[in-house]
Amino acid sequence: MVGQKVVAVIGASSDPSKYGNKAVRAYLRQGWRVYPVTPKPEPIEGLSPVKSILDIPGHVHRATLYLAPAIGRTVLREIAEKGVDEFFVNPGAESDELLAEAERLGLRPIQACSIVEIGERP
Repeated sequence: MVGQKVVAVIGASSDPSKYGNKAVRAYLRQGWRVYPVTPKPEPIEGLSPVKSILDIPGHVHRATLYLAPAIGRTVLREIAEKGVDEFFVNPGAESDELLAEAERLGLRPIQACSIVEIGERP
């Protein structure tokens, strides 16, 4: 689809009870092109995962983070390198250190539930 927005769900999960899976489903329902980002190889909601946001071809409009803060900090540099338009840090993924590092890298983190932001309920 021309003009389709692209989202990277970082910390995507195949477990339907996890927010990383709920986000994949919500973005699909809203018409986004979804890339689940996880080191695990099994498909998530029928989509093949990528190991890094850097593996996504083309522009990524939004990255939404669903990782524990200590793990999330390890992927911030790749998110910054990809040059996303928006970077959401979902509840539970934030820490003072992660937010400070994201700001230092120029990411302008948005602390909010990205599922709610697109008009869905998790």
